[in-house]
Amino acid sequence: MSLVGRLEDLALSDIFQILSIGKKTGMLVINGAAGTAMIVFRNGLVVRAETTALNGTLGHDLLNSGVIKESALQMALEVKKKLPAKSVAEILFDLGAVNKDTLEKASKKRIEKAVYHLLLWHEGDFQFELDDLELKDSLHIEDMGWEVSKGISPEYLLMEGARVYDESAQQEFVSNEELTGETAEEGGWESDWGGHGAAERKDISALKSLTQELRFPNSASEITLLILRFASDIFQRGVLFIAGEKEITGLGQFGLEIERADEKIRETALPLKDSPFLTKIINEANSYKGQIEKDKITEMMIKEFGGGWPSEVGIFPVIAEGRVAAMLYCDNAPTGEPIAETEGLEIFISQAGLAFEKALLQRRLNEMQRTMENKNPPLTPL
Repeated sequence: MSLVGRLEDLALSDIFQILSIGKKTGMLVINGAAGTAMIVFRNGLVVRAETTALNGTLGHDLLNSGVIKESALQMALEVKKKLPAKSVAEILFDLGAVNKDTLEKASKKRIEKAVYHLLLWHEGDFQFELDDLELKDSLHIEDMGWEVSKGISPEYLLMEGARVYDESAQQEFVSNEELTGETAEEGGWESDWGGHGAAERKDISALKSLTQELRFPNSASEITLLILRFASDIFQRGVLFIAGEKEITGLGQFGLEIERADEKIRETALPLKDSPFLTKIINEANSYKGQIEKDKITEMMIKEFGGGWPSEVGIFPVIAEGRVAAMLYCDNAPTGEPIAETEGLEIFISQAGLAFEKALLQRRLNEMQRTMENKNPPLTPL
């Protein structure tokens, strides 16, 4: 399978989802104004990523973190001149300068950094080929890095990359305040009363940072990722389901400590007729926080998620076009911590429902336009 196009037409999140769901193996190459990037997939998981937007090689990352000495890196660079097909990391491993476990950890961090940079690219060409050898010769990347033995979920990389982007934006905002000498407290009620403002709640802070992104989403899959990102700031784990008339089907997750978590969730389909508890929540279309009632489906669901029975859960319906289109389940089962305030999340989910409606409407308009064009092809001059 070949996948070719432009980032303006197909966002990185959509590309990742296509390759992840299809369990594809091959190389994705992206060329943009900011440089070139390559991402290697194995069975739908990311095992290697490099981009010219990153400084140096994985070997330089190891040097900067104090894992190897300068002499070891220079020796590896000299060997690479004679063996250009080998990466610096592979040479360092062969020389005994670094062990495999350290290379795995360093490579995962570099993959995350590469994907973060790619999230900033909104223009450029992309090409995916099943046989990555076809694309390797055309790359202008200094070094191919190290391939991790256990692949990384594309959904996780997108969420982490977006989280880094949000943190960077917040740091830039704080830096601007320091440069101008202006802060939110100056001139506000805090200075008038001689006090200090209370620390902002997690859900409200996340609401401020993500609502702007939700205004102009590139696709329905991007809305899905935004919901999961928001929830992951408040809860330790969660699953987003598509809600049908008779069943709910897994769409995405965060925090589940089970093997092949993303794949297992997408394979999960739970019939609503066997769960009075979930059916009631969906029919009433209201958020729920409290103990989860045991029935055939909820017991099956919690068993699938792993861990013990949660002391309390949060369940949030996503309403689009007057019906529950999706359902977000969250809990803090890994540690048993109490659920924090969720008003910000509930507001965001209501906005996400409106964004879903816009995405559906846009899709229908595009389909209508294509239909009209097929029925009325442009006239050609005689």
